[in-house]
Amino acid sequence: MRVISLKVRYNRFFQERLTHMSFNKVIIVGNLGRDPELRYTPQGTAVCNFSMATTEKRRDKSGEYQDVTTWFRVTVWDKKAEVAAKYLQKGSQVYIEGRLKLDEWTDRDGKTRTTLDVTATDMQFIGSAGGRDSGGDSGDMDDNMPEPPKTTSAAVGTTPTPDDDIPF
Repeated sequence: MRVISLKVRYNRFFQERLTHMSFNKVIIVGNLGRDPELRYTPQGTAVCNFSMATTEKRRDKSGEYQDVTTWFRVTVWDKKAEVAAKYLQKGSQVYIEGRLKLDEWTDRDGKTRTTLDVTATDMQFIGSAGGRDSGGDSGDMDDNMPEPPKTTSAAVGTTPTPDDDIPF
């Protein structure tokens, strides 16, 4: 009887805690729509902005597949901002984790518009530095340029799981 009482108290405790908890996390894998723009705050903190698109195929009313593209504005801070500005360019594919915010604004014609803004907390490059080849002229690239880091995550030393080990 005592074990059941403890389980009930335990479950109530965590159920109560979870009902008061919330979080905002988004994961985006897509391509840059423009080159990153790096600037610095008056305090010297690096901030990098770029647009990013994801595309999925959906069936329209006639049953034909159509590409549906969603655009995001991404902001990266500190050292990650400098790394993004150095290694990413228009067309680069990147994995972003962060917080999502919906901004509403009015355009010149008086129409209400919305923008999806992401403040990145983690960034991983997908593909190689050769991804730069897909976006444009690579003639000004330095052949001795090092490979970009695979992750700029704070969790350095974690080993990515090979795709073969994923159960789905």
